[in-house]
Amino acid sequence: MHEPGGETRWHKIDPGDLAVGQITTVVADQRALAISRTATGWGALDNHCPHQGGPLGDGEIDDRGWVICPWHGYEYDPATGLPPEGYGDNATCFKLEEREDGLYIELPVMEAKPSIMDQMVDVMTDWGVDAVFGMVGHSNLGLAEALQHAEEAGKLRYYGIRHEGAAAFAASGYAKLTGRPAACFAIAGPGATNLLTGLWDAKVDRVPILALTGQVNTQVLGPGAFQEIPTAAAFEAVAEWGQTVIVPENASELMALALKHAIVNRDVAHLIFPDDTQDLPGLEDPPARPMEGRVSTVTITPPARELDQAVALLEKAERPVIIVGNGARPHRDEIIALAEKIDAPVLATFKAKGIIPDDHPLGTGPLGRSGTPISAATMGLADVLLVFGASFSNHTGISTKKPTIQVDFDRMMLGKFHPVDVPIWGEIGITCGLLGERLTARHRPEVRADIADRKARWRQEKARRAALVDPQGRMHPSKLFEVMSRLVPENAVMPIDVGNNAYAYGHYFETRPGQDVIMSGYLGSIGFAFPAALGAWAADQGKRKVVSISGDGGFGQYLADFTTAVKYEMDITHVLLNNDELGKISREQIGAYRPVWQTSLVNPDFAAYAELCGGAGFRVESPDDLEEALTAALAVKGKPSLVEVITSARDV
Repeated sequence: MHEPGGETRWHKIDPGDLAVGQITTVVADQRALAISRTATGWGALDNHCPHQGGPLGDGEIDDRGWVICPWHGYEYDPATGLPPEGYGDNATCFKLEEREDGLYIELPVMEAKPSIMDQMVDVMTDWGVDAVFGMVGHSNLGLAEALQHAEEAGKLRYYGIRHEGAAAFAASGYAKLTGRPAACFAIAGPGATNLLTGLWDAKVDRVPILALTGQVNTQVLGPGAFQEIPTAAAFEAVAEWGQTVIVPENASELMALALKHAIVNRDVAHLIFPDDTQDLPGLEDPPARPMEGRVSTVTITPPARELDQAVALLEKAERPVIIVGNGARPHRDEIIALAEKIDAPVLATFKAKGIIPDDHPLGTGPLGRSGTPISAATMGLADVLLVFGASFSNHTGISTKKPTIQVDFDRMMLGKFHPVDVPIWGEIGITCGLLGERLTARHRPEVRADIADRKARWRQEKARRAALVDPQGRMHPSKLFEVMSRLVPENAVMPIDVGNNAYAYGHYFETRPGQDVIMSGYLGSIGFAFPAALGAWAADQGKRKVVSISGDGGFGQYLADFTTAVKYEMDITHVLLNNDELGKISREQIGAYRPVWQTSLVNPDFAAYAELCGGAGFRVESPDDLEEALTAALAVKGKPSLVEVITSARDV
């Protein structure tokens, strides 16, 4: 923030061809001024009306010679800033001189001083938040300026989005990929409420996220001002912790507490900033609030008793199976090493797809509604289930009828829905290592042979489906994902949307080493994929290829943010399955013995849309053109690409 010092300085200004009886806005020395011209000469007022900050330069001079505030009609003398007799609001005026070379104004020298917002953003970046997604507006300008200062200092990157919902999904995607919080940022009222869906997505999928929202001035808070909502109450259900910032004295601690709650509880933290609070000066010597010493390690060693029970159960098992959930993603190397030592197949929940590559001889693909028959059959043959980081969702269908060992560092997840034989509270990587040290190495050629045989038969079935066309001549999604399985590079990040595209991806796409899949898991929100791709790209500035996938319905919800990817030169490749309908909803209606109703869509040419936005667009109607289009799209640098593929609504 800037405060006037004791010195003044003259600045040349250019009000343009301002006619007598007119007023305009001029910026000098980072200060907005209302410059007027009347029959008696020039006038200069601070552009902010002292009533509620209305922009005087956007107003007018009436026929009595008063400057009229455009917001509430308050009147001021253009030369002195005085109001009519009987009123108490005085507008600040400045001295003007008309010289030979132009018009000059005398302004106090503004001294740069840290604001309360700078104080809080310093704590935020010290705790590792390096990406903010949001929209700047009238009730968050002070916080926006502090974010600008931090970005100029190289402490964070700010991404201005087109819809606040995309900001929350981007921050959620960032957190799902990295395990670290990003921030989403909005104004009061509708900007804040637009964040809620993405925040719920992060909350129910247990990832950390920080929401920063503006609020109206405290002087008008309560009676129902413009864009005022009870923000704390509106966020109460989604925010694990939230506070309104009022004074500098506890501001640093509030930011530290917000991030501690987000990180430790893997949840939503929310801070509210009234507009006038954002203009307060920061403390001259704000207290340090480092992360060190406030957040403990999560590397929990499992108790010896439960570990002994797990070893005994696995040692006597003939067909043990490892099932990995999304919580196991950071420990893929340890899990694969354990699986290879005891020759145990590795099955995945849909959210955990990619933890073990599909081309690994022990990888069977996902379980459940979006899974493969390989995994379903393999679980059916198992005599012990070793489950890492999974929630036992009903969509996944992990068997409850087999001896089960469950490992998680969150005690609430252990036996959450039903009792398990051995609940192990421990960090997954450490537990894998300890099990690997104690278990006897086993060679089970019959298990590997069974998996290989089932994979071969499933690939034959996928090839049969890939050759199918619907009555309109549109290709089956299996064909698209067969080609993508070959072309999407190792180590890619793949945000997936909700709908038929997700089921088809789970069934037919074969992951390769290092690929990470992120999705709106428990919330199942349509529209997630592309905004999450923005967050995934921002997580490491494009070092990993990001390939997002959606249907036409999902992409349509946030398609304006394709321009955000263009603005920040994000070389995301988005693959869009266009079947001209909400295909999953049509299937649900049929499955419920109801007529198909109101699921058809009127779509633009999405490839042409991508080009109009400044990206690269490719439209594929024939399977023969898939490989060329996808190869070209994946090679695009410095801007996003979109591949629109005309597909059948069916995925089986």
